Amino acid sequence: MNKHQKGTTALEFAIVAAMFLTVVLAILDFGRILYTWNAVGEATRWGARQAVVCSIGSGTVLARMQRILPSLQATNVTVQWYDASGTVSTTCDATNCAGVSVSVAGLTVSPVSPAAWMGFSSIAVPGFSTYLPREIMGQDANSSTSGGPCT
Repeated sequence: MNKHQKGTTALEFAIVAAMFLTVVLAILDFGRILYTWNAVGEATRWGARQAVVCSIGSGTVLARMQRILPSLQATNVTVQWYDASGTVSTTCDATNCAGVSVSVAGLTVSPVSPAAWMGFSSIAVPGFSTYLPREIMGQDANSSTSGGPCT
């Protein structure tokens, strides 16, 4: 072995290992970001389901959504109840509400992989929205209590 060649194997290993770990971390981070996007969509569906069953002001929509995505904040969630004419209402109840829309917007995900070194400090999650028609607000047919899931 040439005396000038000592340590080349270690140097080559360090270069290859750094590139390999970068790719592995990027794959894991990509999976985490896709999981977050899917969780936001699912949380929106759960929130709409909760809102369509419960009355306005029950305050359980965000709590149910945070069971799926704990990092979700009230500033990212919009809940709108619609009356029979299709306009947004703040006073509708089980007798006159036609449906509910739950939207999530303005949420970002921060990568932990070396992608952050390349300027991707945060990635915007696309907005999600779910509309469901009214059901029996404030009552759950499968519950023995009058409040059901809304209490």
